[in-house]
Amino acid sequence: MSLRGVRVVDLTRIIAGPFCTQLLADLGAEVIKIESHSGDPLRAQGEKVNDFSWYFASYNRNKKSVALDLKSEEGRAVLRRILATADALVENFRPGILEAMGLSRNELQQLNPALVVCHISGFGADGPYAQRPAFDFIAQALSGFMSVNGLADGPPTRSGLPVSDLVAGLYGALAVTSRLVGRKTGDDAAVQSIDISLTDSMISLLSYIAADYLAAGKQPTRHGNDHPLVAPYGLFETRDSAIAIAPSNDIVYKKLLVALGMEHLLDDDRIDSNSKRMANIPLMHQIFGPVFKEQTSDYWIETLNNAGVPAGFVLSVPEVFEDPQVQHREMVIDVDHGERGTVQMLGFPMKFDGQPCTVRYPAPNLGEHGTPVLLACGFEESEIALLREKKVLG
Repeated sequence: MSLRGVRVVDLTRIIAGPFCTQLLADLGAEVIKIESHSGDPLRAQGEKVNDFSWYFASYNRNKKSVALDLKSEEGRAVLRRILATADALVENFRPGILEAMGLSRNELQQLNPALVVCHISGFGADGPYAQRPAFDFIAQALSGFMSVNGLADGPPTRSGLPVSDLVAGLYGALAVTSRLVGRKTGDDAAVQSIDISLTDSMISLLSYIAADYLAAGKQPTRHGNDHPLVAPYGLFETRDSAIAIAPSNDIVYKKLLVALGMEHLLDDDRIDSNSKRMANIPLMHQIFGPVFKEQTSDYWIETLNNAGVPAGFVLSVPEVFEDPQVQHREMVIDVDHGERGTVQMLGFPMKFDGQPCTVRYPAPNLGEHGTPVLLACGFEESEIALLREKKVLG
């Protein structure tokens, strides 16, 4: 993969940071996860099999674990020696913690002038909220994201997934990769600092909602499963369940009418343009709702897709993993974790021709790679033994 030969020091825990470094690891980087002696808190969360968290396993594959006491000066000295050999550092402490550990921008530059440093936090490295504690839910709330999710007559609604953590992790991995490429091409020679905020990341997803507000001051409202720009577009009940349909423009809308045998609606002056249809959402459901109830979901999915109209089932999580397309794309993989057994986890969304992403290492046991990592970073075996004796190295 393109990041083979790159060494990343991972000072992250929970989700946003570990997801960032997992992406880098999946792309071939050597990721050294530095943990406290108690380990990443995610090790204790989620469903466990053989006393091992599959939640932790799903965000920490392809990494090596070193357990260090970073509260001690000796532990921080070990970290500095590892960083001197690294290409990138990713951390998600609250702003200021890294500096308190003796790893300010200037100190890092003296230690390793070419080091790429990525900081991930709730609100960013500066600004009036920089020191506030933050988690995914807070970023969803403060970014405006929740305000546009949910039913029109209901309260703001969070995403069921930790989306701000995941998006921040994606941006972090993209930014680190960009800096590494710049360094190799000679564009960036000094320490490159990257500042990723969960809240900024969520705001960046506001898309057409932000565009309409910034262009015309349009106040967005909640639309539930209907689309704020296109109609009909959303969920419709069939004879046996519900389906999602997405006729996103007039051309596809005409295909929908043809598939439903309702071409006469093209001349209905109440709904003969998208703007009129958007102004008559209840009428859309009144017209199309009874038609969809005449047949099963299977019938409509086949009929609409054959007509070129995007349509799909609303699958539960168990149904997703049984879906033939999902199985064909190998979006669930089995990973051998030795004595802990086989762990099933999500597969690789990035598909590469020739050199596909692979699991080189399962999620590590706490401190599993302390000795080989330190040897690779220039430590002597006697030094390592002394660090273990002093309980600096777990």
